[in-house]
Amino acid sequence: MTLAPLEGLLPSLRELYIDLHRNPELSFAEHRTAAELARRLGDAGYEVHTGIGGTGVVGVLRNGTGPVVLLRADIDALPLQEKTGLEYASRARGTDVDGKDVPVMHACGHDMHATWLSGAADLLARARESWQGTLLVVFQPGEERGSGAEAMLRDGLFDIAGTPSVVLGQHIVPGPAGWVLIRPGVIMAATDSLRIVLHGRGGHGSRPETTVDPAVMAASVVMRLQTIVSREISATESAVVTVGQLHVGTASNIIADEAVLEVNVRSFDEQVRAKVLAAIDRIVRGEAAAAGAPKPPEITSIASFPVTTNDDATTETLTALFRKVRGPERVIEAPLVTGSEDFSEFGRAAGVPSVFWLVGGLDQDQVLTAIAGGRFDEDVPSNHSPLFAPVLEPTLGAGVETLVMAALEFLAAP
Repeated sequence: MTLAPLEGLLPSLRELYIDLHRNPELSFAEHRTAAELARRLGDAGYEVHTGIGGTGVVGVLRNGTGPVVLLRADIDALPLQEKTGLEYASRARGTDVDGKDVPVMHACGHDMHATWLSGAADLLARARESWQGTLLVVFQPGEERGSGAEAMLRDGLFDIAGTPSVVLGQHIVPGPAGWVLIRPGVIMAATDSLRIVLHGRGGHGSRPETTVDPAVMAASVVMRLQTIVSREISATESAVVTVGQLHVGTASNIIADEAVLEVNVRSFDEQVRAKVLAAIDRIVRGEAAAAGAPKPPEITSIASFPVTTNDDATTETLTALFRKVRGPERVIEAPLVTGSEDFSEFGRAAGVPSVFWLVGGLDQDQVLTAIAGGRFDEDVPSNHSPLFAPVLEPTLGAGVETLVMAALEFLAAP
C-alpha cells in the first residue's frame, strides 16, 4: 500500500485535532466529540455504531474474508485549566463526577489519539484493494476513569463485528515527535484508587478528650501507608502508594466526625498489587482500632486499571515493522511506564494478542536537549500537565502511519 494520500489528508486532520483540542469533554460526556468522529467514519464508508458504552463510537469496515483487526483510541479529557498559551487552547468547562463546574483540557493527548485513528480509518478505507478482512475502529470514552473499555465490552462491542484477532493501540508521550517507543511484556502499570472514610467522634476543639479525632487518625494512616513500599515490598520489586486527597473538618475549633482520604496505588505485578492492597486494608483498620474509632473504616474502590501487557511475538513483529517504516534510530525500547491504561481490557476479553505502543509528540530538539542536560523532568511538560502541548508535525503524520502499517500487518493480503 502507498501512503501517498496521507499528505492530502493532513490539512483535514489538523482541523480535526484543533477542533477537538478547543472543545474537550470529560469522561462519558464526549457527545460533541463522538458525533464528529462518527460523522467522519460515515463519510469514509464505515458502518457506524454510536452510544456504545455510553458515548463510545465504533466503525466497522468489512472487506472480504480475513482477520478482524481492532484499532482503539480514547477520546475523553481531564478537569484541568490549560496553560499552554496556544491560539487554540481550551476554554471549555464541564461538570465533574461530584457535580462541580471545572475547567476541561485535553492534557493527556486523547485529542491526538482520536485524530490519529480517524486519519488511519480514512486511509485504510481508501486502500481496500490492499487488504482483506474486517476493521473494527473503536473510539473509547471514559479512559481517565478506568471504566470506558469495560463499559463498551458490557455493551456488546464484540457482537457488532465479531471477536477481534488482534487489538492495537497507541499513546502520545513527551518524547521526540514521531519517535516510537515499544516493548514486549509489561509496559504500563496497574492502578487502584481507593476512597477511605475514617469515622471519629466530633466535638469542640477545646475538649479533645471527649472526642475521637479523625484528623489525628488520618495523619497516622498517611504516615503508616508510606512504610508499605519502604518496608513491605522488596527492593527488586516496584510499587507506588500516594495519598492524593485528605479532607477533614470545617473550622479550626471543631473536631470533625470523619476524615476522607483518596489513595492511589501503582504496581507492575499482580502479587505485589495484592500485597499492597492487603497492607492498606490492614493499616487503615489497625489505625482506626488503635484510635478507638466508634465504627470500622469504609474502604471503597473508585477506579481500577489492569497492568498493560504486550504480547511478545506480536510486539516483535511490530517493532521490526516500525523500524523499517520510521527508521531504526527513531524506534526505541519503551521504559516501564507508571501511568495506567484500560486498553488491555479489550485483548483480555477477546483472548487474543494485544500491543500498545507510545509515540513521541514534542519538539525533538527540546526533548533531546533536556535529556542531555539532565533536565527532562524540569523542562519537558508531561501528560496531565496544564502545559502539555504536542507539536502538530511530524506527530500527526507519524501516528497515522504507525496505525495504518500496524493494521495492514495483520489484515490478510488480497
